[in-house]
Amino acid sequence: MRITFHGAARTVTGSRHLVEACGKRILLDCGLFQGRRKESFEENRRALPGGPPDMVILSHAHMDHAGNLPSLLRQGFQGEIWATGATRDLCSLMLQDSAHIQVGDVAFVNKRRRREGRAPFEALYTPEEARQVMEQVNGLSYSRWRDIAPGLRLRFTDAGHMLGSAHVWLEVCENGSAPKTLLFSGDIGRRDIPIIRDPQPPVEGADILIMESTYAGRSHPPYAVSEAELETIVLQAHREKGVVLIPAFAVGRTQQLVVALHRLHDRGAIPGMPVYVDSPLATDITSVFRLHPETYDEETLESLHRAGNPFSFRALRYTRSVEESRRLNDVKGPAIIISGSGMLEHGRIRHHVRNRVHDPHTILLITGWQAPHTLGRQLADGAREVSIHGEWMPVRCQVRELQGFSGHADQAELEEWVGAMGRRPSRAYVVHGEEEGARAFCECLKVDHGFAHADAPFMGQVEDL
Repeated sequence: MRITFHGAARTVTGSRHLVEACGKRILLDCGLFQGRRKESFEENRRALPGGPPDMVILSHAHMDHAGNLPSLLRQGFQGEIWATGATRDLCSLMLQDSAHIQVGDVAFVNKRRRREGRAPFEALYTPEEARQVMEQVNGLSYSRWRDIAPGLRLRFTDAGHMLGSAHVWLEVCENGSAPKTLLFSGDIGRRDIPIIRDPQPPVEGADILIMESTYAGRSHPPYAVSEAELETIVLQAHREKGVVLIPAFAVGRTQQLVVALHRLHDRGAIPGMPVYVDSPLATDITSVFRLHPETYDEETLESLHRAGNPFSFRALRYTRSVEESRRLNDVKGPAIIISGSGMLEHGRIRHHVRNRVHDPHTILLITGWQAPHTLGRQLADGAREVSIHGEWMPVRCQVRELQGFSGHADQAELEEWVGAMGRRPSRAYVVHGEEEGARAFCECLKVDHGFAHADAPFMGQVEDL
């Protein structure tokens, strides 16, 4: 068996890990690299050495884990893609949305390139390629072993990170030897986060572990604390007649926020101010959530039976058309606008921020991790001036952060997850984390959890096992 790390190595983006076993090339995740525009442009077009893989296994539908699938099609990939049913349904929507963004971004850049007499760029992939690649995706239920090639078996268990997220278990039997189990954690979720179930602990253990470390070395406040902080922020906006702008990922974070505001509204903790979800993708994805109650936790199931749709309440409005979105520019506070993208790199949220970043009564509420060099990271880091659509603008709005809504396990939760392993892996690889945190977590695995080997691989590192 050989593993080559082609993404999310000492960084938190672009998850791609190539496993070669039983004569097959298996790609774990196929994510978009997100960061500096030029670097992302080049990295996302980089093909795997040796040609496309024989098959792909997805841990979940977030774009940094699944967003570059259509590029494989362009490179000649014809194999099977394995995912949970919910991940398949989410990818169908999210890849189409991503394709339209790719095409739109390139069209904007090419206007300038033509004026300058330079050759135009080509979109990373098209909506048609995003549609075609979905024909290769197979949905697999949790906890069921599936033979995917001679000597290779696959199973998913619930990662508790987002709808349909999975830990990937790959059993490899080569040359008549005893089976070896590779466990890829995907992104590990948190306990007691609304809507979805808690992550399933890996009690069986594994021979080889590839594990994320997004929030290694950091701690989240309890979810209930962040929900109380959300209540305080909403009450402040109501008192000051301001607007709360919330950039949110269309899948997971938007639905969490809707459920939280629903609960606060129902118990009278916040006044009946209007709440707008201004994202066609988030609106469509919320419909996918309704199709997968098998992923819900007990509290959400109980709410569903008692009160009906948890993603709808009297003050909530879903906007779809461009005209509806533009009308939000004229909305006076108090109001709440939830819009994508979560890192403010694309989508309608950039227009809303551009329209209100100068207003000291506007509260920009960041509820998730922001990749380096993104507009979201700049604002979270306290930038006093930012460039939006090529125009430099002073930042006078209030910028707040809530960490308790994160769907990623923190240091204690990562340790709890790995501590549940009944059998320690002979080799562990720590990925999907910034370099300092990933390396520190390797030491934690060795010193505190008795791992014989733990490494934070570099991009392109090859491990022969």
